[in-house]
Amino acid sequence: MDILALVEGIGEAPAAALLGLITGIVFGVAAQRSRFCLRAATVEFARGKLGPRVAVWLLCFSTAVVWVQGADLLGFMRVEEARMMAIAGSWAGAIVGGIVFGIGMVLSRGCPGRLLVLASSGNLRSVVSGLIFAVVAQMSLKGILAPLRDRIAGSWITPGGQNVNLIDWSGLPRESGLVLGILIAVLALYLSRRNRIGASTLIFASGVGFSVALGWISTYALAQVSFDPVTISSVTFSGPSASTLMFFLEPVRVLEFDVGLVPGVVLGAGVSALLAGQFRFEGFEGESNMRRSMFGAVLMGFGAMLAGGCSIGAGVTGGSIFAATAWLALFSMWVGAVVTDLLFDQRAERAAA
Repeated sequence: MDILALVEGIGEAPAAALLGLITGIVFGVAAQRSRFCLRAATVEFARGKLGPRVAVWLLCFSTAVVWVQGADLLGFMRVEEARMMAIAGSWAGAIVGGIVFGIGMVLSRGCPGRLLVLASSGNLRSVVSGLIFAVVAQMSLKGILAPLRDRIAGSWITPGGQNVNLIDWSGLPRESGLVLGILIAVLALYLSRRNRIGASTLIFASGVGFSVALGWISTYALAQVSFDPVTISSVTFSGPSASTLMFFLEPVRVLEFDVGLVPGVVLGAGVSALLAGQFRFEGFEGESNMRRSMFGAVLMGFGAMLAGGCSIGAGVTGGSIFAATAWLALFSMWVGAVVTDLLFDQRAERAAA
């Protein structure tokens, strides 16, 4: 795609929204077909298995790392110019927010990306949880929860006014990120073969990771030709969910990459579900499940904003550029999710047996 011609044809803001829409469609189709979800992977891991959900997550993550690090080496983007890397990160936010997010992710039975995909496929539970997630994310960004988020996040931040690049910090050559991505991909393919995952699922799982790279590369390319400053970012669902919500609520609407991303996911996942015959309306299974999911969505909304991103935004998008706080947040999400499954779900299942 000729970014300059696109900008000259429709303008910078519509071009950014269109790129977000395209990125979202790719993510939505790939995530719907592969059933990608960090929550499913962490629960599988908590139960002592390296099964298909873990394999799908590792393949997605490794694909993002390989594409993004390869693009950086070839000059199609510059990792240090990504917004997540160019501003200070919060160690405290990554730890506390990651753990809170992981707890909420298990309670709501889905990460934000998965909830959005399920909502697009007719799951009304995910619609409710997703809306709560978006509202709480906005409250944590600019509303009543913002002071608490700022207080926690500001208590321990990265030095020098920018995030820490793990590759630079370790003193390893720039190619190390690409090599690590390839090694994780080999592990993912090994687990995929052991769990007899079909080629179609593997391709779509890789597509989720590719959408992350697509977002990084397209926003970087747009920034090179735009007169106004453009935020170099990619797939995440904390900020974009809040931005999309406010886009339809505020009288003055501003088009940007984030505003195109969420509708793109809805469109891609919805059409994919319809074509696969998997679109069906589903609701809550009882009051307790509804209460649990709603509370989990609240925790995810606050946790994601505190951690600097959701399971996709910090876990894959931030991880692909080796932002130190993103890797810490991802680790904390795994810890929070695994402990929650051990203490709540597994204990409840044993008591019911």
